[in-house]
Amino acid sequence: MQQPIVQYLDANSKMHGDANKVGLAQKDHRTIFTLMLKVRLFEERCMKLQRQGRIGFYIGAYGQEASHIASAYAFRKQDWIFPSYRELGVMLLRGISMQEIVNQIYGNSEDHTQGAQMPCHHSFRKANFVSISSPIATQIPQAVGMAMAAKYKGDKVIAGVYLGDGGTSEGDFHVAMNFAGVYQAPVVFIVENNQWAISCPAHEQTASDGFAIKAKAYGFEGLRVDGNDVLAVYEATKRAVEKARQGKGPTLIENVTYRLFSHSSSDDASRYQNKQEYEQALKCEPLIRYRNYLQEQGIWNEAWEKEISEDFKKEVDVAIKTAEKQPRPDPSTLFTHVYATSNPLLEEQQRLLQEELKERESWEEEGAFPL
Repeated sequence: MQQPIVQYLDANSKMHGDANKVGLAQKDHRTIFTLMLKVRLFEERCMKLQRQGRIGFYIGAYGQEASHIASAYAFRKQDWIFPSYRELGVMLLRGISMQEIVNQIYGNSEDHTQGAQMPCHHSFRKANFVSISSPIATQIPQAVGMAMAAKYKGDKVIAGVYLGDGGTSEGDFHVAMNFAGVYQAPVVFIVENNQWAISCPAHEQTASDGFAIKAKAYGFEGLRVDGNDVLAVYEATKRAVEKARQGKGPTLIENVTYRLFSHSSSDDASRYQNKQEYEQALKCEPLIRYRNYLQEQGIWNEAWEKEISEDFKKEVDVAIKTAEKQPRPDPSTLFTHVYATSNPLLEEQQRLLQEELKERESWEEEGAFPL
């Protein structure tokens, strides 16, 4: 039997329990809704850019906006975030500009990672937003390591780590959970159970009753939360964050949500998702639920959302036009930041690349294809 699910706002946007307990003021609701809306609008635009061949790849959070934005809202800015793939809203919350985000997706010369990462694999040191990794679950032990370092130093910062349901099947997850439980690491594990690890459904991912229950085996609390309910996600994460900061150890939060788009722009979810299940999930997706609730509270109105949307679309347009004007990164940046100091092997590789680039230039000048 699965754990009871933490919920304040049901699928019909009706409130259960005391909203005051959640601790979100009107300005907080406005901020969270604005971020959710911006993420939705931006990702719709990026999918169009990818289909037009203007960017190479995109992976989004359609249907999971409440899970990552409301949870991130419970952390302090000095806390460290170890993301998975779908945490765009965390970057916006922490002040990363749309231009910086778009530059990375294009991988142009203004991308501060100089095209060294896949699109959407962001990294922003100034926001304590650690580099996204393509390999599954590598960020989980990294988060625990950072949390333990902070504990040893007596620093009151904590770590928040995001992963998908598929990540719970990796060895890194279990190693990190065990270590965190034994040493009471100040870390919050956030499993975004969107029901799919690419085409593998959650019921084929584990034989346990959900993912929150896995925390029990490692000696700490696991919470199962309605991941489409902003209030529940925020309140559960806030409690876990406070507990970690007080030295009372880790928490695993399973945000139960649904991925309303393909895994990425390289995937076609219609080949494996059940149409009826998808349509049911679409009816209670987080943006609709939250909008309805805020309207009842007198916080949302159509004119306000329209103003946000129009202003943001203009901001995105400018960011895209600016990004497309930038040249590609200099090839020599391939060798930057590989090691703290250079070494003979790296220098030899750089020399060979420079020779090849000069040879290519001569081919282009001659107008002949090298055979």
